[in-house]
Amino acid sequence: MDATAPPPTSTQHNGDGSYGVLLYYKYAEVPDAPALAAFYEARCRALALVGRVRVGPDGVNATLGGRMAALEKHVEEMSSNCLFDGTDFKLASCEDPVDERVARECGFTSLSVRLVKELVTLCSNPSLTTPEISFAGRHLSAAEFHSVLQSVGTSTNSEAATEKNDVVVLDARNLYETRIGKFDVPNVETLHPDIRQYSDLPLWIDEHTEKLRGKSIMMYCTGGIRCEMASAYIRSKGEGFENVFQLYGGIQRYLEQFPDGGYFDGKNFVFDHRISVGSLKDNILGTCLICGLTYDDYSSRCRCSHCRMLVLVCSTCQDSTKEYVCELCLRNGKPCCQTSVRQDCQTESELSESSSYGKPSISNKVSTAKAPMSNGSEQLKKLRILCLHGFRQNASNFKGRTSALAKKLKHIAELVFIDAPHELSFVYQPKPDPCSDKPSPPSFTARTKFAWLVSPNTSCHTEQEWKIADGPFDPLQYEKQTEGLEESYTYLENTIAENGNFDGILGFSQGAAMAALLCRQQQKTCSSPKFRFGIFCSGYPAPVGDLDSEPIRLPSLHCFGGGGEGHDRQIASRASTELACMFEEDRRTIVEHDMGHIIPTRPPYIDRIKEFLCNFI
Repeated sequence: MDATAPPPTSTQHNGDGSYGVLLYYKYAEVPDAPALAAFYEARCRALALVGRVRVGPDGVNATLGGRMAALEKHVEEMSSNCLFDGTDFKLASCEDPVDERVARECGFTSLSVRLVKELVTLCSNPSLTTPEISFAGRHLSAAEFHSVLQSVGTSTNSEAATEKNDVVVLDARNLYETRIGKFDVPNVETLHPDIRQYSDLPLWIDEHTEKLRGKSIMMYCTGGIRCEMASAYIRSKGEGFENVFQLYGGIQRYLEQFPDGGYFDGKNFVFDHRISVGSLKDNILGTCLICGLTYDDYSSRCRCSHCRMLVLVCSTCQDSTKEYVCELCLRNGKPCCQTSVRQDCQTESELSESSSYGKPSISNKVSTAKAPMSNGSEQLKKLRILCLHGFRQNASNFKGRTSALAKKLKHIAELVFIDAPHELSFVYQPKPDPCSDKPSPPSFTARTKFAWLVSPNTSCHTEQEWKIADGPFDPLQYEKQTEGLEESYTYLENTIAENGNFDGILGFSQGAAMAALLCRQQQKTCSSPKFRFGIFCSGYPAPVGDLDSEPIRLPSLHCFGGGGEGHDRQIASRASTELACMFEEDRRTIVEHDMGHIIPTRPPYIDRIKEFLCNFI
């Protein structure tokens, strides 16, 4: 089973106005990851592409959507960079996203370009050493992979029987993916780890080494990237684990090579708005969690109430089920699903609200406090938190900056992001241009930035033009931002009225200042704030509004950089302490860290945040 990687291929299209999806990854040493990320941000926005790009020192992983002509242009641009030599650009035409909720959850309504430490996190346990990518298993093309499976799956003589025992097929994907599609080779053992997430795979491998030792291991995943690191992990175990082979291009390339499905049954789960891609076979592998009938449509995005993993629930059972428990949680003794027929008197608006992800302008996931249903029973929900970004940010980039926080809190909180109402002009610091006497603005298209409070006479308009900044960055600029409170207050009140109640509010920097002003104003008009709690990160007391001595009666957590090394260079710890003092002393929690102007997500800080939130579940 010796083979070399096939040459890179790219599906050709006519470049018309049809929609498409592009997937590719490349493991390579990136000399300047921030510069490459900035390039992606600029060029993808110029081509109106959406999706996710992750850039790290070890390479790039991208899933992008847009018009076919734009995607082909992007492939052309990246192929001209020697960094991407040998990259397999997997380009497929498809329909435009129609399910906005699914598209938003999959990141296909906006562009997210992020710098990461590693492309895929194989080992969540810090005590485990990440294997070198040079250990990765040998690539087999779709045709070669199929040929090996065919040779061991159809032979009948004794020698072939021995060979069958020497070959195992290993699925490197998660349980919810395997539910709807997997390889099935007659008389060949296929191992399905039944894991919730990729970082659980090393532990499974460690616990099943005897099933793998001395075998020829045929690995596969969606597009190939997960097999790279997982196969390296297996081969790093040394003698007896040398023969590891991976399906080059993953299931996607296999189904292109074998449209009838070949040895793959069911559908290939994909991480974009398509949800899944099938072959010409008309077979359904998945079954409804509740009734057990065949079903494989994840478009409803039903999730386990305990671990939040996707579960399959048919449309009929969705009408009668209020709580789902996945197979893995059931094995671990979690209580079974509770079902209750909804009352006929429940209104259409109540039904849509209970299953909605929110308005398009407000992003993230679903709402774990227990909220009453219309029939008097209880439904498990996550805490719903309204998030206010900082000065000269927007909902999209704040969501990106807090993605690690959202991941750490995914079982207990839903983060909801909105843009502030005051749109800001684009500014830049002039840099000498060797070809001109005048400095030129950036050449890429920027995304509009907003503010909750602005300086007097600030030019706020919708014309997307660049202007030279008034001066270098002023760490005390926040003290001059005193205008726009009434507009922001009215805007927030309307947002809350339109999008339902929130359990809490989280503000960062100027967003924290605005959140505190909102809570104080609500207390003055309604005797208490409308939120159950508030989280104020790198905040300060805004020099605007009523700053009387009455403390804000709201449980609050204040998270900010301390005064020592690694302090916050934009908002002094003194200012954040002053904001904390605006809240009742016996209801406030203060978390000081050494990580600057950010919201920390590493222990022990994230543990303090979780501990605070658990008081309201």
